[in-house]
Amino acid sequence: MELNLDLDPILPSSQPESMTEFVNSRGQPATRSTTGGWTSALFIIGVEVAERCAYYGISSNLITYLTGPLGEGTATAAAALNTWSGVATMLPLLGAFIADSWLGRYRTIVFASLLYIMGLGMLTISSIIPSTSNSHCNDSTNQKNCTNASSHKALFFFSLYLVAFAQGGHKPCVQAFGADQFDQSDPRERISKNSFFNWWYFGICASGGVAVVTMSYVQDNISWGLGFGIPCGIMILALLLFLLGTRTYRYFVLEEENPFIRVGRSFVALARSWKSKGFCVRGPVDVTSLSDEDNADASAEAKGLLRLFPIWATCLIYGVLFAQSSTFFTKQASTLDRKISGDVEVPPAALQVFISVAIICFIPIYDKLLVPLTRKFTRIPSGITMLQRIGTGMALSLLAVVVAALVEIKRLKTAKEYGLVDKTKVPVPMSLWWMVPQYLLFGMADVFTIVGMQEFFYEQVPDALRSLGLAFYLSVLGVGSFISSFLISVIDKISSAKGKSWFSNNLNQAHLDYFYWFLAGLSAFEIVLFLYFSKIYVYRKRVRIDADV
Repeated sequence: MELNLDLDPILPSSQPESMTEFVNSRGQPATRSTTGGWTSALFIIGVEVAERCAYYGISSNLITYLTGPLGEGTATAAAALNTWSGVATMLPLLGAFIADSWLGRYRTIVFASLLYIMGLGMLTISSIIPSTSNSHCNDSTNQKNCTNASSHKALFFFSLYLVAFAQGGHKPCVQAFGADQFDQSDPRERISKNSFFNWWYFGICASGGVAVVTMSYVQDNISWGLGFGIPCGIMILALLLFLLGTRTYRYFVLEEENPFIRVGRSFVALARSWKSKGFCVRGPVDVTSLSDEDNADASAEAKGLLRLFPIWATCLIYGVLFAQSSTFFTKQASTLDRKISGDVEVPPAALQVFISVAIICFIPIYDKLLVPLTRKFTRIPSGITMLQRIGTGMALSLLAVVVAALVEIKRLKTAKEYGLVDKTKVPVPMSLWWMVPQYLLFGMADVFTIVGMQEFFYEQVPDALRSLGLAFYLSVLGVGSFISSFLISVIDKISSAKGKSWFSNNLNQAHLDYFYWFLAGLSAFEIVLFLYFSKIYVYRKRVRIDADV
């Protein structure tokens, strides 16, 4: 897909035991044999498995809580959820800034975990407190025992955004901290790092799948308080597990000068250079406050960050498509026949587990079969380039949304045939299995695009800004959620003015199929732009390996 690869010859397989850029928990130079590697990485993967279990345990079924106990309309709830999801995936930029500038990744993870636990605890309390929007508060005799509906919603959303703020510090730092446990200069550890990103995503999707099934069942059939309380307990366990591995970790040494300030000065100098040279980024940039060597490094870092922008921007529509699985897909599923055995009914949000199933099944195939096979031909550690991987996932996501549109057309036709257009409480006689292919395709797309973006942004930013690099990939999903929320609001307003909203509360009268076709068109346009910018992108230095390493 892209042509300009900068490849170095193979590095020597034996590296010094002591490492200068990392220290151990006592502040001494880290050694390869006693710190880092898969031992430390497994601790950190375990932490993220628990954290994602807690996160998906509350987020996957929020659309049901908003349209149920809180009494929000479908379009309003979807927009609110997309906004929250957007904030949650944009805040890692702030968390990465704090970690890379001041606290370091370890301390940021600890502080963020404490905030996380506080937010989940408050969310649990808010779901237990009865509200005037709840059905059991409709009786006038119970009004004295209920809080004001607006106060209840305020507590709920405050708790929800506190969780978003906490995961903004937790998410980018944990993954960057895990990748730090492998030395980039050692060929064997570099291969392990490539596998780390795959198995990282395998772990969080496995835990997310379990959380979606179990928590959605608890929330729909037992209580929302227990459904939010269990994730809080899981997050406490995650923090304890992280602290247990403290002595095994490698800690990246923070630079004396704030890397953001250094790169920021270079951006200012670049802007002045563009102004005086007609926006031409060639030659040295005059940063008078830096030495010649630091000036060259800062200039290269600034230019490298600028080159990332077109790739980042052309991934945004993928973020829009990504947002649909927890909103409209779930509402679609709620209208279908979800009984699988007698009276056992599958919660609508539980269908998201098929995304995790696809990821869990496909990642071992990708990591153990496809990567070694392609590596023999390309001599690239990851088998295919990172941008090729991202582009493949984009194509799969386009196919997934096309399938979703076709399934929705079938669902609307079935509802009309059986006279159910105006009967919202009667399930459409159409099996939930019709929706499984779109979930599976999204899962396969995530293996390529999400993991590809994680590795790409981690590798391509300056070493001191790697938490920021992982925040870049999360911000793709965040901005994508904001775009989705904006599109829903605008389309809902326009289509409502013409008679029937595409997002009517009665989905049998809505037209989600039109929305999916619209997203398919945006995705196709995005892929064309992505192909162009991928071909002209120049990588930071990569390592060529021997096939038997």
